[in-house]
Amino acid sequence: MKSNIVEKDYGICINNPNHFLAFSDFTVSDGIDIVENVNILISKDEFEATAKRAEAFNQSQGSYIAQATDSLDYFTKTYDDLIIFTFMANDVHVEDFTQHLKVANSSKGFADARINLSHVVYIDKVISPKNLLKIFKIITNVKARTLANMAFPVHIQNILNTDDFLAVLANVPENDGSLDINNAEYDDIDFGELKVRIEEAIEISIEDAFEKFDLTFGILDYFVGEGILIGDLVEAGLELVEGVEVTDELKSKMKAEILESLTDINVIALLVAAMRTEQDLTGNRIRELDVSDNPDYLYADEVLGIAISNQIAGTKAALDFKRYDEAKPGIIYGLPPMLDDIFAGLIAGCVSKIFEG
Repeated sequence: MKSNIVEKDYGICINNPNHFLAFSDFTVSDGIDIVENVNILISKDEFEATAKRAEAFNQSQGSYIAQATDSLDYFTKTYDDLIIFTFMANDVHVEDFTQHLKVANSSKGFADARINLSHVVYIDKVISPKNLLKIFKIITNVKARTLANMAFPVHIQNILNTDDFLAVLANVPENDGSLDINNAEYDDIDFGELKVRIEEAIEISIEDAFEKFDLTFGILDYFVGEGILIGDLVEAGLELVEGVEVTDELKSKMKAEILESLTDINVIALLVAAMRTEQDLTGNRIRELDVSDNPDYLYADEVLGIAISNQIAGTKAALDFKRYDEAKPGIIYGLPPMLDDIFAGLIAGCVSKIFEG
């Protein structure tokens, strides 16, 4: 590719004097374009503002497409005739919650926070507009599939790629110095092989982006995704305590015990197993499991709850689990079938451990 990448504090321009054939969903674009310049610009998502800034930014009078963005962080990877530009925008960071537990947070709050992974993909071949559109669809689908397979907490899924962008670029055929895509001859390509390579490259780019963000998710993040707060679990756990005054000191002990239990890999595995199962059940993803009527013969939720309580504080906690499962104190009452039992098991185990002996 005979191109130049021009970087300024307000934008990035990918320039090709031989022109790109481009298909994009950019702020300034006609969908399919023949352009010299592909611009990513810090600008409000408004057509006129972005176009005005793009005109001032371009290094030549050539045609262009332009995308408004609020972040110019990007990286590139090259695979022979394939170049992937990955643009990253992220409002979420990981912070310490305790010495051993972390949580993802955002100064914007999760109603306004965003994580956007956008791409400009250049294929160093002369590709027809029809095939360029196919590639655009392939990339769109693989991005959605890759992010879905990562199974992030619900509140993270809700802010993923709500404002991402995509452009697919290829070479333009030249006939006697003129640009003609209607009567051009296009490269003979193995489309199946190209499809596989593009899919793998996009998957890798998404994985690399999260590594560059240093953004991972843990058990507390999945609690947040389910609307579970540690304070709610403390209140629910102490609601059934009898013969003891519920003081601030006791609440602190309960909170500390819950957080300590969440550093146990077996407790975490059991909790995650139940949360993932709940998602499959409520989403009707398993044909043989119809839990619309919460059937009495489904007791796997209780098995998991007992296992969690036993893992935390042994046999006594497993016996206490039944009391908490039946009473469903506090926040436990409003949870769906799988979740009410595992959190009943969690707080039963923690209460039992506090008062053991």
